[in-house]
Amino acid sequence: MTKDLVVAGFGGQGVMLLGQIIALAATEKGLNATWLPSYGPEQRGGTANCTVVVSDEEIASPLTDKPQFAVIMNNPSMAKFEPKMAAGGTLIYNSTLVTQVPARQDIKVVAIPANELAEQAGSARSANMVMLGVMAWVWRDVFTQEDLLTAMVHKVGDKRPQLLEINKKAFALGYEAAQKAI
Repeated sequence: MTKDLVVAGFGGQGVMLLGQIIALAATEKGLNATWLPSYGPEQRGGTANCTVVVSDEEIASPLTDKPQFAVIMNNPSMAKFEPKMAAGGTLIYNSTLVTQVPARQDIKVVAIPANELAEQAGSARSANMVMLGVMAWVWRDVFTQEDLLTAMVHKVGDKRPQLLEINKKAFALGYEAAQKAI
């Protein structure tokens, strides 16, 4: 079993954190995982992204030319990564902010109103945790909800319990939305 994921959006949307939590959950389960961030000039307002590879075997490379899965948080990321998706892959996008609807017919496309759901949870900044909940449903053959929630607590900590509760609510809303959408 090997799965790869690209998470992309604007700086500040928590795309790096989302990828780190998934990689951490994998290693905490005894799986192999890589997390490769891409900063470069993207820090100045373009797309920031990371690639996560999770496997029960040794991982040859942290890079992927044709990702099987993508979480897209903004229009520039959609333009950059939709063409790169592997045929038969799954592209999940934040329909609150992404207006460029994917045109490819050879991939599964899932629209999740991540910012709206995050606001329902208590903070628009938790849209990345909504998408973590979505990935919990999509990769339920790899992770339990508890695996990802535990990794989130380990990564984010519980120093600000009110934020932890918002993140958990956002995660639950994302998981529920994925169940309905997929």
